[in-house]
Parts: sequence; structure tokens; C-alpha cells
Amino acid sequence: MINYSDDKMHEECGVFGIYGHEDASTLTALGLHALQHRGQESSGIVSYDEDKDGGSFIVHRGLGLVDDIFNDANVVARLSGRCAIGHNRYATTGETLLRNVQPLYAELSFGGFTVAHNGNLTNAVKIRNELIGHGAIFQCTSDTEVIIHLVALSKKKTFLERLTESLKQIDGAYSLICFAEGRMIGVRDPHGFRPLVLGKLGDAHILASETCALDIIGADYVRDIEPGELVVISKEGIQSHRPFDAAPSRFCIFEYIYFARPDSLIEGKSVYEMRKNIGAYLAKESPCDVDLVVPVPDSGVPAAIGYAQEANLPFELGIIRNHYVGRTFIEPTQKIRHLGVKRKHNGNRGVVDGKRIVLVDDSIVRGTTSRKIVEMMRQAGAKEVHMRISSPPITHGCFYGIDTPSREDLLASSHSVQEIADFIRVDSLAFISDDGLYRAMGENGRQTENPQYCDACFTGDYPVELVDQCMLKKAC
Repeated sequence: MINYSDDKMHEECGVFGIYGHEDASTLTALGLHALQHRGQESSGIVSYDEDKDGGSFIVHRGLGLVDDIFNDANVVARLSGRCAIGHNRYATTGETLLRNVQPLYAELSFGGFTVAHNGNLTNAVKIRNELIGHGAIFQCTSDTEVIIHLVALSKKKTFLERLTESLKQIDGAYSLICFAEGRMIGVRDPHGFRPLVLGKLGDAHILASETCALDIIGADYVRDIEPGELVVISKEGIQSHRPFDAAPSRFCIFEYIYFARPDSLIEGKSVYEMRKNIGAYLAKESPCDVDLVVPVPDSGVPAAIGYAQEANLPFELGIIRNHYVGRTFIEPTQKIRHLGVKRKHNGNRGVVDGKRIVLVDDSIVRGTTSRKIVEMMRQAGAKEVHMRISSPPITHGCFYGIDTPSREDLLASSHSVQEIADFIRVDSLAFISDDGLYRAMGENGRQTENPQYCDACFTGDYPVELVDQCMLKKAC
């Protein structure tokens, strides 16, 4: 039976922190609103009030969207203090349970410690098992908790030494915002898989996953935190440290294709412009004799614009998205399961009837949604339906902070392009090439020996050893 459930690569998590502002918690809640696309399962804020009880952490976390959790002015008012960090979660490791909601908080020997994590640790299970063997007691199933335990057990004298020692023991992807001893710390893993930017609002300093979170509060973008960089924000200002051995940058290229908001800047590049460039290269590589270009909303829109401009074809909204679809309590019975896509999308008959169209989308994962959208276009009267995809075929799972189906559920892992085309019932199908994608990003192509980005979901080239996955395979 075809699975008509969600058919996308799921966003990772979003982190936000602010130091030195009287409205810290309110601004953090707004920042999390801007980062809602990075995680919709849970949200939380931990504030620090240095004037309350000699220094006090206040925690509020919940399951659901930011609006669900921080919709009461009294809740935000209770999160007093001039410093706060927040987190939106989509579970890549650990179940969707309240105890897994971040930021995580613990009282350690030196005082309170709170951490928000975007990414995924590839050796967390190994470390967790070792710690449990030595008597550690874990409160949740999130990989992030191993960081707290490592910091707690460290014999180093200062907190920064403890944190640095702990981070050197973990592998994988992490952009972290931590708070301890009156200081906010931001750090990216040595490969820089996940984004983290620095901003400023008056005298306050901000750390966030994307620049769109700075825009919503009127803050200025300062710079990206660099791979392997650790910044300490305190009353004395900002200090930058480089505690890790140098490593090649492997920023996730899928951030540009799909995950990041199009109005964000990442590594100085406009996400929107990059997506248009990708669409333009897609048109060069895979032209199509059609009447018009139709984006699959919303993520396919910028690439479709680029495709249409390069191909000199009309761009039309042949699919209308319902932006007001909330959560449903309707039981997805087999009889009505196929209607799931129509809750979100509907064909625009007045545009596509009698036309040869090319659909532009960012990716094909399981292929089930693509199949239903193609069917929708034919029902709306399209004479021919072609599809062009602004990413290469997704053939491998991600273990660096993106939730992907198991490899056997990835259509491209076991099907050729023609077989995929047959499955989704299009007249033709093409994906952008690896080299085309890199050229669209301003590179001279993909460097085989030392790729400029992490593209493991397309190539199977994993930059960091998958320790836990290897353990699981041996166990099987």
C-alpha cells in the first residue's frame, strides 16, 4: 500500500540565544517563530535572571508549535532575565516526549548548565552506553544529554575547559548554544555541518540558526560562526576560541536546496538566489518542450523561477497551496488516505488545462507525494506533465541532523530515473547533476577527493565516521 504520509526530508532543529537585553525571552520567542520551519514538534526557552535569588534559571518547554507553547503573556513574563536561549525541535534522535524537549537543563557542581543543540551526534549511543556502565543516569533519550554528562564528569578546572574536553569526545554535527556561569557560548563542529550566525541588537548579542531570526527582531547580522569556532559572550564582550584541530568544511548543501528559509543568508550567500541559480542550471541541463513552468509550493518556487527565466518560459502558479491546514484529528483510513495531499494542494485548472507543463520541486524522497501531485495536474487538465528536481537523487540517509526515511524507503536508492518516472507517472523526469548543483553554488564543480559541502544523502560520502550505525549493523 502506498504511504501518503509526509514525503519530505524533515528539518533538523532551530536554536536561538540572546545575551544582555531586558526583553530577552520575548525576543527569543519571536526568534523561534522565525525558525519554526526547522522543527515543529516541540519548543522551549530557558532564561537566566542574575537578579533573582542570586542568579536563577527559569525553564518553560512544551510539545507543539511556538504559538502553542508561548501564547500566554504571563508565560513569557515569568521567563525573566536579560539572557535566554531557545530551541525548536524535530526529533532526529530520541522520541517526541516532553523530557526530550530542549533546551536541556541540569544543575552541576559549578551551577546551572543549559544547552540547545542543532545536529546529530554519530557516536552518542557508544558514549551513552559507556557512561551508563559507569553509573550515569540519563533522564531522556536525546543524544544531546551526553554533552551534559561529559561536562559534569570532566575533571578540568574551568567550565570552558570542561566543555571543550567534552566536545572533543563527540563526533557528528552540532551547532550549540549553551549558558553557564553567566556566559552564553556558541560553537559549531569542526566540519560546520549546521549553520550558526552572530547578530547584534543595540548592546545585546544574538546567536541563531539563520539570519531570518535576526530580521524578525530588527537585529543586525554580524557574521557566521565559523566551523570549529567557539565564541564566549559575556559582560566583557565576545571572545573567539579555536579549540579543535582544523578539518575540511562540510556545510550541508541541502540547507540551500530546501531546509533554510529563502530569506536567510548563509555563509554570506542568499538562499533565495542560490535556489534560483540551481533552477537555472537545471534548465540548462534538462530543458523541456512545454508551455509553462509550475512550481510545487512552497519549496519549489525559487528554483522554478530560475528554471523559467533561463528557459524563457512562462511561470505560473498551477498548484495552489492551502496555508491554513492545521493538525487534523481525522483518522487516515485507507478509504480517504489518498485525499491527504489535497488538504494542502489543489490544481489550478484555469492555468494548466490543455497545457504541457513542467513541475519543479526540490526533491523526491518516497515519491508518494510527487505521484499524487502529478495525478492532480492531470485531473486539472494538463496535456503533458514533466518534472524537474533541483537536487540530485536522494539515495542515502542523513546522520548529521536531518530525519530521513530508512534507505529502503528512499525511492532513488533502488530505482533508476526512468523507474521513478514510471512510478510517479510523468512524461519525463530529470534531476540536477552533482556537478550542476555545485556550479549553481558558484563552484567549478564537485571536488571528488575533497567535496566543498556535505552531500552524503546524494553520494553516500560520509565525512564523519558513523560509529553508532556501525554498532547497530554489527548487532544485526
